[in-house]
Amino acid sequence: MLTIHHSKQLNKEVSIAISGSKSESNRLLLLQKLYSNIQLKNISDAHDVQVMQKALQSKSEIIDIHHAGTAMRFLTAYFAFANNKNLVLTGSERMQNRPIQILVEALQKLGAEINYTKKEGFPPLQISGKSNQEDVIELHANISSQYISALLLIAPKLKNGLQIKLQGKITSLPYLKMTLQLLEKIGVEFTFENNLIVVKPKQQIQNLQYTIESDWSSASYHFSIVALAENIQLHLKHFKNNSLQGDAKLIEIYKHFGVEAKLDKGVLSLQKKPNFSLPQHIEFNLIEQPDLAQTIAVTCLGLGINCSLTGLHTLKIKETDRLQALKNELEKFGAEVKIDDKRLLLKSVHPIAKNVQIKTYQDHRMAMAFAPLATKTSLQIEDPDVVEKSYPKFWEDLQSIGFSFTN
Repeated sequence: MLTIHHSKQLNKEVSIAISGSKSESNRLLLLQKLYSNIQLKNISDAHDVQVMQKALQSKSEIIDIHHAGTAMRFLTAYFAFANNKNLVLTGSERMQNRPIQILVEALQKLGAEINYTKKEGFPPLQISGKSNQEDVIELHANISSQYISALLLIAPKLKNGLQIKLQGKITSLPYLKMTLQLLEKIGVEFTFENNLIVVKPKQQIQNLQYTIESDWSSASYHFSIVALAENIQLHLKHFKNNSLQGDAKLIEIYKHFGVEAKLDKGVLSLQKKPNFSLPQHIEFNLIEQPDLAQTIAVTCLGLGINCSLTGLHTLKIKETDRLQALKNELEKFGAEVKIDDKRLLLKSVHPIAKNVQIKTYQDHRMAMAFAPLATKTSLQIEDPDVVEKSYPKFWEDLQSIGFSFTN
């Protein structure tokens, strides 16, 4: 249990170096395994990424990826067509209750040999690496983009490449575009027209050095701090113009909360506009940025803004059911919250309750999203170490800003 004390006086100006994007790192680590002449810099220090690295190097017959959902999906695709690999891919109890049937069935249609060792449609998976037999697959476009990205990442190493026909509106399109843009950077040719993605085979690539951009999802908590606090300026290092990460949309979203963001020579500077008039109600469709939902909802709570967040249907199959978890914890502060399978409606309250104990549900984003509320009141975070999944230095960075804690 970590108590975060009400931090009225934060440091006026702080510089913070956030490590590389978890999303980019996991994609590039898999590509590096397929093409050994890729060199990577600024790899994320997130636990999920360390799990991915360890799994790709492992010679064990049982690989445990703990809570790392991205690793489970990407490695399922990788090992499916890694010849002569015969292993069990497993994870935590929560991971064994996160569905993976859509990806498994797609891989099976391509010729993979994958079996469930416990519950149908869920890990653990028994995988025997084979050569692919087919090169065309059809999928509903509203599934998790990680399923599609997993297939795209292995596509150039398949004998004839891969064609993916997507039906309907695509979920989390920026993450899909990120995968394709990373393929492009290593020299893989593809087309993406009318929901048909065609990836051409490429067995060898030229030597490549790539510096991974810092993580915009991790930056979101600092946007929230600046929105909630008074008279603070944060400088976040190692960000890029024309980012591949969909969560760079933060710059546009947080303008609604009065946060000015300027990116100059890799440094992202954040400060609050003086005398900014906050809206009473705000609406966002986060279908392309679902990982920002918790941060935005908590920011609205702290500022006394009512909000409507839509496009959230993938949140129910994350580390926890994030919609239900958000409802549970926001209501502890006195807010009224309504949810359905893809939407959250928040009726805020002022003042918010004090000394609330936040349950994290083994979800890193629950801990980090609620922490900025210490600008308004003291609160307690259960299982604070859960942040190691994506942002191990989170509490250290908050301390540098001026937050104070007791265990």
